[in-house]
Amino acid sequence: MPKPKEITKEKYLEMFHTMVLIRRFEERTNDLYMQGRIPSTLHLYIGQEAVATGVCANLKDSDYLLSTHRPHGHAIAKGVPIKKIMAELMGKETGACKGKGGSMHVGGMEVSMFPAIAIVGGGAPMAAGAALAQKMQKNNGVSVSFFGDGATNEGAWHETMNAAAVFNLPLLMVCENNLYAASTPFAKAFKIKNIADRASAYGMPGVIVDGNDVLAVYEAAGEAVQRARKGLGPTLIECKTYRQCGHSRSDPRGYRTREEEEEWKKKDPITNYRAWLIKEQKASEKELAAIEQGVEKEFDEALVFAEASPEPKPEELLMDVFKE
Repeated sequence: MPKPKEITKEKYLEMFHTMVLIRRFEERTNDLYMQGRIPSTLHLYIGQEAVATGVCANLKDSDYLLSTHRPHGHAIAKGVPIKKIMAELMGKETGACKGKGGSMHVGGMEVSMFPAIAIVGGGAPMAAGAALAQKMQKNNGVSVSFFGDGATNEGAWHETMNAAAVFNLPLLMVCENNLYAASTPFAKAFKIKNIADRASAYGMPGVIVDGNDVLAVYEAAGEAVQRARKGLGPTLIECKTYRQCGHSRSDPRGYRTREEEEEWKKKDPITNYRAWLIKEQKASEKELAAIEQGVEKEFDEALVFAEASPEPKPEELLMDVFKE
């Protein structure tokens, strides 16, 4: 785990806090789901925390973000308050989308995160549109599109790649290659070894990074963000990672072995980053333990807020859906 250039202790600890917050949010949310306290399904982000954290640590509140059906980690890393995410998952009117979107449509425009789009590859064209607006407004902004490996076989994704390159958009295309598109193994859907190899066909850089190494992601994303802000165009970043859970709550994971899962758990992004911080004397055991304890309190407070929040009013069902 190499030390990236120009990073402060505060940034090291900030990224640790973000990853731990994502992990505990997902674990405790899963417990609530199993208790029947959260409606609909969940697509958990456990194991992929380094990607959202490393990318978003380079962004400003005004930079746009487009997510997927697995958006909790992206939302937390971008700065959407977890109490609003929790309320959204519980269908409350104080939720990020007033309780109308649920797990797969979390967002927060106060930090420039569009409500997530659950259609595979569906967020990519919108991210290009957001980046085009930033370029036309000359506001030095950057847009980020997160997507999985399966999305890169969608036509909309390829059209986005071409448009982003042709119009030289300030866009980061971030692929979270967790080796399975739902249950389809990467090797069965691709004749190439790396998704990043596709970048050359569109005339943009393609970067491959260890998606379980938050510092590697942070550095790669930082370089891409700087390129975009300088008007040098888009970058495709492929983060090779692994989800430590099923595709959704109904997924028994019968398409992969438990031996494979155990091997990837040895590469756990949080466990390894924690050990590195202590080994390199970037933080003490006491400091990290305090962060972990604080995260539990943050979640407890978010849960109390969500459970105490009112249900949406029936007469507001169509509000914010159509614009008059």
